[in-house]
Amino acid sequence: MRLTTRTNLAMRALMFCAVNPGVTVRKADIASACNASLNHLGLVINLLGQAGFMETCRGRHGGVKLARPAADISIGAVARLLEGDVPFAECFDAQENTCPLSSCCRLRNGLARALAAFYATLDAITLADLTDGNAPLHALLDLDTAA
Repeated sequence: MRLTTRTNLAMRALMFCAVNPGVTVRKADIASACNASLNHLGLVINLLGQAGFMETCRGRHGGVKLARPAADISIGAVARLLEGDVPFAECFDAQENTCPLSSCCRLRNGLARALAAFYATLDAITLADLTDGNAPLHALLDLDTAA
């Protein structure tokens, strides 16, 4: 399995905000620290805001921050938000499935169980698990110490 760029950027942005709790951070600061395109990051931040993971504020003093504590943000929930519309395999997409084996293939059930286990593993991880006590991450992303 490979996560999409959207999910990768979402994790970077969320970690940046978690390392700078309570601070409204600029999208440009996140993009610079996380080696991300401003346009792609903007789309991801919009999705995270709509889903209630981030608070967004427009304008001259605008930016983003976490909408809830990092301990309350499940990595599985974020991944589902951003990966949920991407079928894992062709046979998972009812509209686009052209596989002639679909009616008798046993692989799909195995893949469905593997995907469920993948998300269950991510459900057990919170944003706080990724950031709390992670000094090297803080050194890279903390607005007060980042170079």
